[in-house]
Amino acid sequence: MELPKLLQSAIEVQQLLRAECFRFCIIGGIAVQRWGEPRGTRDVDLTLLTGFGNESKHIDVLLHKLEPRIPNAAEFALLNRVLLVRDHRGVDFDISLGAMPFEERTVERASEYLFAENCALVTCSATDLIVHKAFASRDQDWIDIRGVLTRSRSVVDWQTVLRELMPLVELKEEPEILDRLHELYQSTAE
Repeated sequence: MELPKLLQSAIEVQQLLRAECFRFCIIGGIAVQRWGEPRGTRDVDLTLLTGFGNESKHIDVLLHKLEPRIPNAAEFALLNRVLLVRDHRGVDFDISLGAMPFEERTVERASEYLFAENCALVTCSATDLIVHKAFASRDQDWIDIRGVLTRSRSVVDWQTVLRELMPLVELKEEPEILDRLHELYQSTAE
């Protein structure tokens, strides 16, 4: 059976990143398929550790192999810390340029998961997926968090979720995110 093009593309980009010895992990919809309630997704979201000051090297390598989705993609990435590219199949990639300690820990805690035969992808942990989703705090993110808590609660380290999320929420100045997350955590315990 042939892999869906999204997974084929994710595997190819993962091979590219490994060949360059780049540190990364997949987040977003593909990680939700591992830890939460599977849902459709049309792009691949990942965190690529670049640190501060090394972004251009990483961007140049990726733009040599992948097509920019917007004009001046490199400049946009340097300013916004996300590289928007597309592969030869037309699959979109949102590549976050990671440098913060939380992003480093997310990549360190990531592990491979076998989605299908010959399709092992490095995804973030369920714990880190909840942190990413709560921080983004869009409607779909809260649906995804509920799915992760329902399906993978036993592997979620709740203390790590709170420890990682608190400074991010303070930075964003949206303390209500923690309240909403606590409510969701309690409601899914039943």
